[in-house]
Amino acid sequence: GVLAQSRAAAAARATAIAELVDAHGAALSALLGVLRRRDLDDPTARARAVDLAVTALAELRARTDRDQALVEEPAGDAFARLADSLRPELRGLTVRLDLGPPGTEEGADRPLPADVANTARAVVRAVVHAMLDEQGPGQDGAPHPVRRVHIGWKVGEGELRATVRDDGPGVLRRTALDARRVGERLAALGGRLDVDAVPEWGTTVTATVPLGPPRMAGEDPLYALGTRELEVLEQLARGRRNRQIAQQLHISESTVKFHVANILEKVGVTSRGEAAALAHAWGATGS
Repeated sequence: GVLAQSRAAAAARATAIAELVDAHGAALSALLGVLRRRDLDDPTARARAVDLAVTALAELRARTDRDQALVEEPAGDAFARLADSLRPELRGLTVRLDLGPPGTEEGADRPLPADVANTARAVVRAVVHAMLDEQGPGQDGAPHPVRRVHIGWKVGEGELRATVRDDGPGVLRRTALDARRVGERLAALGGRLDVDAVPEWGTTVTATVPLGPPRMAGEDPLYALGTRELEVLEQLARGRRNRQIAQQLHISESTVKFHVANILEKVGVTSRGEAAALAHAWGATGS
């Protein structure tokens, strides 16, 4: 219906704005990292900074077009976009980036709401830059530069877990992440942050993001639903069963079951009938 389309469009606009802001921040952080390095001579640093700026500009232009219509994306695709944004930012540094994209068992095909995917990418980028910027001597006073950063995603029941692990001095503190608004970004979606720094061994940061944002009292109960979930809910409210919904939306029956389970969890009900009643009450039936 019109209300559902308006809701989805508003979510897409908010996501696009947030991603553009994050991209600007990541580009600036990378540029500052280059300018702070004392082991680069001026021509090398200048060339590296120009390369970063050009890459960031191209990514911003591409992302503007892509995000205008993006409301939901598979976890595997979301991780690939994260990897694509990190590679140019780390180019030229003596840091090996190990990527652990989600496989089928880790939920690669699970659809992520755009705000969840955006937040996870922004948080991971901020953590990586914090690990590289905050590295220093270990407890023994000897230098322990970060040589390797591993990033992994796993989509479980109702949440996305992103893990970033380095082999640095193990001195990263949560305050360094708070300065980059990591905790703030996660809290907005009801997520949480865990930091495990082990001196001389490295730091592991784990960010957990619920697939559905917390709902405030009195708020539209359907606001947290993505575009596909709203389409499934509309069909459900028309009395159609999973097989009929799958045929109508050209998706598999198992995907319909997954969406229905997410809908019930996000809107806080336990039956299809209750979900259908909410759809009728809030104008998501297409009538």
